[in-house]
Amino acid sequence: MQDEYRTVGRVGVHETEVNRSRFLCALAPVATEQEAQDFIAGVRKEHADASHNCYAYVIGADAAIQKASDDGEPGGTAGVPMLQMLLRRDMRYVVAVVTRYYGGVKLGAGGLIRAYGGAVGEALDTLGTLTRRRFRLATVTVDHQRAGKVENDLRSTGRTVRDVRYGEAVTIEIGLPDADVEAFRGWLADATAGTAALELGGEAYGDA
Repeated sequence: MQDEYRTVGRVGVHETEVNRSRFLCALAPVATEQEAQDFIAGVRKEHADASHNCYAYVIGADAAIQKASDDGEPGGTAGVPMLQMLLRRDMRYVVAVVTRYYGGVKLGAGGLIRAYGGAVGEALDTLGTLTRRRFRLATVTVDHQRAGKVENDLRSTGRTVRDVRYGEAVTIEIGLPDADVEAFRGWLADATAGTAALELGGEAYGDA
């Protein structure tokens, strides 16, 4: 599994012009392939009068699902360069749709590749990206007397506190980078005089 990947934080559109052709790149964060397809369908509907609506998307932290479409442009001149730009930037869980309004000047294969790949690169630069880092979910169980101080210490040291539940004891869910687990175990034992329990769970990705 990748330790981190990048994605976009919001839906956005960036427009560029190449030899009188307009290129509108729409980007969106998507969790599933179905979400990507729905977004593409929405853009196609909005720009039904465009010359082409080409797309590329990458789903999965390990880029397990990759799709691209030239939508009538010469093979390999639109969707593939868009997909390559996403992969080069380590983008995941993202869909890009580039809508082209033809301006009367033919760009040639090389020009198309540069225009479509460049439209995605410029949109990423303009709209901005987020880094998500892999971490291990962990649960700290501590008595009520010490819980407040432990929670405050966790937050003040920049730990990701995901949830706090109060029962017979207090359960605090946190996210830890794998490399920090042993050091954290030692810190917790010192901070609670060995009374707290640490249970490790699965892995997830969160904002870096």
